[in-house]
Amino acid sequence: MGNVIFISPNFPTNYWQFCRELRNDGMNVLGIGDCPYDQLQEELRESLCEYYKVESLENYEEVYRAVAYFIHRHGRIDWLESNNEYWLERDARLRTDFHITSGFQTEDIPRIKYKSRMKEFYQRAGIPTARYHLVEGPEDCLAFIREVGWPVVVKPDNGVGASDTHKLSREEDLTRFLREKNPAVTYIMEEFVYAEVNSYDAVIGPEGEPLFETGNVTPNSIMDIVNNDDNSIYYIVKDLPEDTRAAGRAAVKSFGVKSRFIHFEFFRLTRDQEGLGKKGQIVALEVNMRPCGGFTPDMINFAHSTNVYKIWADMIAFGDSRMPVGEHGFCAFAGRRDGKPFLLSHEELVEKYGASLRMVDRIPDVLAGAMGNQMYVAVFPTQEEMDLFYQDALAERS
Repeated sequence: MGNVIFISPNFPTNYWQFCRELRNDGMNVLGIGDCPYDQLQEELRESLCEYYKVESLENYEEVYRAVAYFIHRHGRIDWLESNNEYWLERDARLRTDFHITSGFQTEDIPRIKYKSRMKEFYQRAGIPTARYHLVEGPEDCLAFIREVGWPVVVKPDNGVGASDTHKLSREEDLTRFLREKNPAVTYIMEEFVYAEVNSYDAVIGPEGEPLFETGNVTPNSIMDIVNNDDNSIYYIVKDLPEDTRAAGRAAVKSFGVKSRFIHFEFFRLTRDQEGLGKKGQIVALEVNMRPCGGFTPDMINFAHSTNVYKIWADMIAFGDSRMPVGEHGFCAFAGRRDGKPFLLSHEELVEKYGASLRMVDRIPDVLAGAMGNQMYVAVFPTQEEMDLFYQDALAERS
């Protein structure tokens, strides 16, 4: 029986399933979190062998003491993981400090967290990337913009999701951004890419081989959803396109990924763009060395009649998984923003699509910026049926 420390097992709320499958595979699952034990979901409490509550997961010394306590109690730790973008650097520091070698170490962080550093590894894989510049002041920014043209996108070089991401279309936008930006943050400026986001989502085994692969498509920009309080849509593909699969596998090899659940994002160009490619081609966006956020693991399960929580846990416990993958479909996410005059009420939408719906719930406030306030997850055998669902879910009264 191996010892696995799972950081923040209660958030996101669906992550208790990783713990359940680890325990089902015979692992000794040890949780560290800031939620009182008696407030954890019952299913999570049943999945943990022991739990250590800290006052704040932001306090490294507290979490360090928790890991030391578990080592004293249970011996060598085989794995330490959160599967959460927010804690990637801290997870790596803990592994490094406690000589837990099964996972990224502190020295690995620059290439997997800094968007400017990612580009080198995408280019090694033969995947084109947008031109970029690290922001200093107005003169250097304008020189870069003269090269690539308006608009441009600016975001933290080391950021999470679409937070603090801005599209600049004119010099006044740039002036305002430079005036209001966080002086403690390094920003990257990139040429604007006309594209939809296509992802490569996979559980990668100990030799860098894919144990499971799928992908999702985000037709509208997460940046625009966050900045414009828009509705949110994305879907798990029925079948992974071969060019996405090839790009994903090449990036896995270039970045040296082993024993991880990953979410790699690519642009699929919606028009020809000089220096990047022709309409329909794949361009690099960024790598995320964790599962796609929110309820995406559940959506993957619905789309492919499988259990990616178990596939990941099997990879940890045994280095492989025999979890079957069944009938495929499109799994659609629609996130409605509160206060919009939708044509169909919540009740009407649920009644019309009841047979296809798999999840209907409120979205936690911390995720609502990118995902909307009320979510509907549904499975469809064809793209046409999914498109009709999106029309019904998001159509508004004029």
